[in-house]
Amino acid sequence: MNLLEAAASGGGAGIMMILLYVVIIGGIMYFMAIRPQKKEQKRMAQMLSELTVGDWVVTTSGFYGVVIDITEEDVIVEFGSNKNCRIPMKKTAIAEIEKSDNE
Repeated sequence: MNLLEAAASGGGAGIMMILLYVVIIGGIMYFMAIRPQKKEQKRMAQMLSELTVGDWVVTTSGFYGVVIDITEEDVIVEFGSNKNCRIPMKKTAIAEIEKSDNE
């Protein structure tokens, strides 16, 4: 019976080591992938909440323009020197913001 108990306790220790490795790998994955992504999402939300009319923006597709109107989820951006080129787009399509000089 002593031999049987030793084998059972050794198997339990092996399972505990596997669980420990899974927890460690899960922690590494959190700090390497999930945490930086959440930090970037928070930074983008902060940046978009500070968006004002007149700010220069760069869209995710690389176009430069000036914000001329803002709604809850959308913005209207004027591109180039042609004043008739105004395009409505989602706020999430904005990659960078440069504040206007008139502040």
